[in-house]
Amino acid sequence: MGSCVTVVVRVTINSKECEVEPGLTIIQACEAVGVEIPRFCYHERLAIAGNCRMCLVEVEGGPPKPVASCAMPVAEGMVIHTDTPKVKKAREGVLEFLLINHPLDCPICDQGGECDLQDITMAYGKGTSRLDEHKRAVPKKHFGPLIETAMNRCIHCTRCVRFLSDVAGTNELGGIGRGENVEISTYIKRHISSELSGNIIDLCPVGALTSKPYSFTARPWELSHCETIDVLDAVGSSIRVDYRGPEVMRILPRLNEEVNEEWISDKTRFAYDGLKVQRLDQPYVKKDGKLVPVDWNEALTVAAKKLKNTKSSKIAAIAGDLADCESMFLLKEMMQKLGSANMDCRQDGAKLIPNNRGSYVFNTTIEGIENADLCLLINTNPKVEAPIINARIRKRYLQGNFPIASIGPDVQYLYHVEKLGDNPGILNKIAKGSHKFCKLLSTAQNPMLIIGQDALIRDDSESILALVGTIAEKFNMVRDDWNGFNVLHKAAARVGGLDIGFVPKKDGKDINQILKQAESGEMEVVYLLDADEIDTLKLENAFVIYQGHHGDQGAHIADVILPGAAYTEKYATYVNTEGRVQRTNLAVSPPGEAKEDWLIIKNLSQYLGLSLPYDGLFDVRKKLDTIGLQFRNADQVVKNKWVPITCDEIKLSSTPFSLEECNFYMTDSISRSSKIMADCTKAFYEYAS
Repeated sequence: MGSCVTVVVRVTINSKECEVEPGLTIIQACEAVGVEIPRFCYHERLAIAGNCRMCLVEVEGGPPKPVASCAMPVAEGMVIHTDTPKVKKAREGVLEFLLINHPLDCPICDQGGECDLQDITMAYGKGTSRLDEHKRAVPKKHFGPLIETAMNRCIHCTRCVRFLSDVAGTNELGGIGRGENVEISTYIKRHISSELSGNIIDLCPVGALTSKPYSFTARPWELSHCETIDVLDAVGSSIRVDYRGPEVMRILPRLNEEVNEEWISDKTRFAYDGLKVQRLDQPYVKKDGKLVPVDWNEALTVAAKKLKNTKSSKIAAIAGDLADCESMFLLKEMMQKLGSANMDCRQDGAKLIPNNRGSYVFNTTIEGIENADLCLLINTNPKVEAPIINARIRKRYLQGNFPIASIGPDVQYLYHVEKLGDNPGILNKIAKGSHKFCKLLSTAQNPMLIIGQDALIRDDSESILALVGTIAEKFNMVRDDWNGFNVLHKAAARVGGLDIGFVPKKDGKDINQILKQAESGEMEVVYLLDADEIDTLKLENAFVIYQGHHGDQGAHIADVILPGAAYTEKYATYVNTEGRVQRTNLAVSPPGEAKEDWLIIKNLSQYLGLSLPYDGLFDVRKKLDTIGLQFRNADQVVKNKWVPITCDEIKLSSTPFSLEECNFYMTDSISRSSKIMADCTKAFYEYAS
């Protein structure tokens, strides 16, 4: 049987013999050998529709008329022509028909300059039209605060429809009407609510769907580009920041098969306007109960004096969700030189085990989800916590043979999930092998589980983590060739902080103890590095040094403010949820007197008379390389040794699992400052109820 399988198919494309993989369509085969075929509706990540007819080619011995190359698979010995007079004439005809109703909007269209219709008409069009009838008009549709529509321009390629139904899983758009009256629309007048909706802007080959916040603000040829990564969730999507002068104008996805393919979430794409408001652009010191702008010298002198005159056990540091590895590393060194072990990067108090890397990362990797054959979700809602990972789970689900079950509250998922209940005791039953789901688990070849952060902030989290580890070991999830134990993080800085060891050492205080002691006045100085997701009211009795880039919660209670740089304004290192080390690049300079974060801590250490031996970012990174293999292998996932997770005594609480109230559009200081995200909150949360 095995010997009959053909490894390659021999075809002739434009008189040139080629070997291609079996199962490809003609358009894919041509692409593989470098022959360009124009297309509007075809997209390699979407289901084939075959409705624009732009990709016509001639097949010898096949049908007498040109065939749509996106829908015809290659066969052994096939002879294909992509540039005969017949094909050329057919394509000109198709374009002429497509442009019958397309308005002459190019001068005012936001897609101008990066429009597939413009490019293809230039390359394959006739240049004249024989039709001078009135163009049809289609009423404007309202798809919410993110997507601007001009449906007169729509050529019905249905890419947006297929994306929302296949990839995003929300089935919100469709074609209504027939013939001349076809329109792409929501069936009931409503906003498009998917967390991935912005991707249909990139997919639209004409200017029918454009970005509402970016409308009429810039032309593509005026913009400079910077390739970097996103830090607004823990996925670390590859993005391109487009900027003009000192201002970020828009954010687009960059192709990265291992992480985000070519999609990004709406928060990643649209929260950029938060980068220019509420910014901290100069140092401040509190005098007579009011924050007063000062110069760097005075701010660092005040901070250093307070730190010097305070007993080391009464000093603490908290690193926030957007802090980069370099600044956390320097802050840790500075704290150690001051003699303090009170530091934590787990703002939510999640009980993660810092010295066991395999127990706090997404070991399967995002791409690895496609090789799994069963998934158990434990108190997590990936749709909100990591929409990109959720899309990958859905992609695997659509391929079939992928049972998904969940333990946790009743949540609407975008795929069929067997809900096992919300009692933590279910984990105990599965670990003992007495639950009905164990049968499926034991037959799976590559099972995986995903444990959410909300399962790790409970009182019984240590027991839960140990039980989940036992389940992973019992059901063959952890082997040399497969690791199905996954922790899904929400914060970009969390894995990096744990890797660096920004956690309390022996006798040190963790986040809950720091806040408790600060409230009672025992903890006298608290250093907040971009930390805003904490109960800041508990810090009112302490002296707070806040280093960050936005005037958010942390800055409101600060006694000294040291203005830092946002992720688009610095060269910095982050580690995503799978433990992949990624680096941001500088697109625009920090505003005013703000500085890169590691440099602020380096300067402060000099005022304290503690020498940190780093003269530049290169020196800091050289030191980071010594911490672990992951820092020496940027952009790769390193394999983690599995160390069994132990717990002195398994004690489960009877409290059912629950998910924290969460507004997807406002999770950090940047998105909370964004007007666009505020509009989304209004459109999707306030009116939803």
